[in-house]
Amino acid sequence: MFADDPKTLVSTEWLAKHLNDPDLRILDASWYLPDMGRDGRAEYDAGHIPGARFFDIDEISDARSDLPHMAPPPEKFMSRMRAMGVGDGHQVVVYDGAGIFSAARVWWLFKLMGKDDIAVLDGGFAKWQAEGREIEDMDPIVRDRHMTVRRQNHLVRDVTQVSAASKLKNTEVIDARSPSRFAGDEPEPREGLRAGHIPGSKNVHYRSLLTDDGTLKDNDALRAVFEAAGVDLAKPAITTCGSGVTAAILSLAMERIGKSDHSLYDGSWTEWGAFPTLPVATGPAE
Repeated sequence: MFADDPKTLVSTEWLAKHLNDPDLRILDASWYLPDMGRDGRAEYDAGHIPGARFFDIDEISDARSDLPHMAPPPEKFMSRMRAMGVGDGHQVVVYDGAGIFSAARVWWLFKLMGKDDIAVLDGGFAKWQAEGREIEDMDPIVRDRHMTVRRQNHLVRDVTQVSAASKLKNTEVIDARSPSRFAGDEPEPREGLRAGHIPGSKNVHYRSLLTDDGTLKDNDALRAVFEAAGVDLAKPAITTCGSGVTAAILSLAMERIGKSDHSLYDGSWTEWGAFPTLPVATGPAE
């Protein structure tokens, strides 16, 4: 049985019921890989859930980093959210055009900034449209709202911390990429990266957590997917992927099943795969 939770995941029915709540803020965080041939901003401009603001994952990031869309400094996050009229006391719902793909990244980013009142829309814009619900193509009228941020450093990991976890084996490193990319059988979409995975990591392809209609599986099924991949849910977890986007789907799934001791490797394979001195494993998970 699906349970709406304004801190993790809400249904399209829940959002439709709360659409006119004065303290609800909706974010369209549609973002796509180059080979997907889609443009999130153009799709937002063509039509979006009423009142939604567009959250640009690439722009609201750390411009000082050479890595893609790394988490922004708190000051930048606050200023961008204030300009979008998102602040303290708001319940935020974030969605994307692929079902559940990039929205979880923004959910994680809000959590990183100490904001808990955020949920991903289950099934995203595709489900909302399929149900014939209202859409619009106008930007909302925005009023500034103050936001207080308290960065939660335990929710993010850097390459040194992930390397230590890989060696010590006291933390589960879980990779959301496809089995063929994880095994090193398929070349990476970004040039210059080695193929393979972090030694000792487990592979839970993010799509294995979703149903055919793009919604998140129920909690028992989510738990079963992690266990089938050899993940010890009693250990702390670090999620990783290609560039820190789909890793957040694993983080969201763990939060749904009541596992809170998880963090996300922000640099992910874009960083690890480019470091010639870091070890790389190939083939299925050990």
